[in-house]
Amino acid sequence: MTAYPKVAVVILNWNGKFFLEKFLPSVFNSTYPNIEFIIGDNASTDDSLAYVRQNFPKFTILENTENLGFAGGYNAILEKVDADYFVLLNSDVEVTENWIEPVIKQLESDPLLVACQPKIQSYHQKGHFEHAGAAGGFIDYFGFPFCRGRILDKVEKDEGQYNDPIEVFWATGAALFIKAHAWREANGFDADFFAHFEEIDLCWRLKRMGYKIGYCPNSLIYHVGGGTLNTSNPQKTYLNFRNNMVMMQKNLPLGQAIWRLAMRLWWDLFALIKFLVDGKRKDAWAVSRAHQYFFRNFFRNARKRTKYPKKYNNKGQYKNSIIWDYYVNKIHKYSELDENNFH
Repeated sequence: MTAYPKVAVVILNWNGKFFLEKFLPSVFNSTYPNIEFIIGDNASTDDSLAYVRQNFPKFTILENTENLGFAGGYNAILEKVDADYFVLLNSDVEVTENWIEPVIKQLESDPLLVACQPKIQSYHQKGHFEHAGAAGGFIDYFGFPFCRGRILDKVEKDEGQYNDPIEVFWATGAALFIKAHAWREANGFDADFFAHFEEIDLCWRLKRMGYKIGYCPNSLIYHVGGGTLNTSNPQKTYLNFRNNMVMMQKNLPLGQAIWRLAMRLWWDLFALIKFLVDGKRKDAWAVSRAHQYFFRNFFRNARKRTKYPKKYNNKGQYKNSIIWDYYVNKIHKYSELDENNFH
């Protein structure tokens, strides 16, 4: 790059002083020359902002008047940010040296490439991929997401097997690099999602517009994960199942949406039964609540559908069921999947 486009690293905070104390120093030491650091606050009630003001006075603080969630919170904050690139960075992320430059270089190389993620390893188990993003995201026929390096709950060790920069279906919201014009063109996140699946929904909409989503292996970050909602939290279960169905309703062609959602309800029924068998009654009820929301708001969300292009970028969609492959075919690694089954 002969000139450095302006990058705004935006960390959304809600009562996250613990993570800010732990990880802001690594972010602040970023070497990219044209950068602005921003804390977007979702009406925190702890003293996290006082900590930032005292210890990181060069950080810009932008405040929301209420907790708008991950999706609505970022939408409101980014309306006030002027930059060429936004980096949506979770507060529970430790960055490494030179983590910004290679991603921006990759994005600058292709005008159609508008969003990208770095390689994500686990903060608590360095050398292993992390659940939320790993080495780039994909989606199966029934809307279930998975990653290179992570299928369902099986996370791979990073042995350099995914060190190629490729086009993916979605990039993680834990460290999402996105061109500001593309963010605005897509109108950002769907604020109704609150949290979970908003980044996949955004990437899907961008791909329908003909854009590309990328993965950059030359940038590495470490993610704690589960920092906002614990992985066993029934509210997380509710948001995951609810938002996944809404995302499919919004983004699939009409005929496919009807068919795939009908089948998806059966998969969800199996999940509900499994929760009951495992004694997780609150999670089972969360699945039921998600379905109730979906049907209660069916027509409201149907109005969010936009005209489907005759040609669109569906690269990264998996033509089969990742659930079937995992449980029946015993495929637990991305490298074991047949590349011919991807668009």
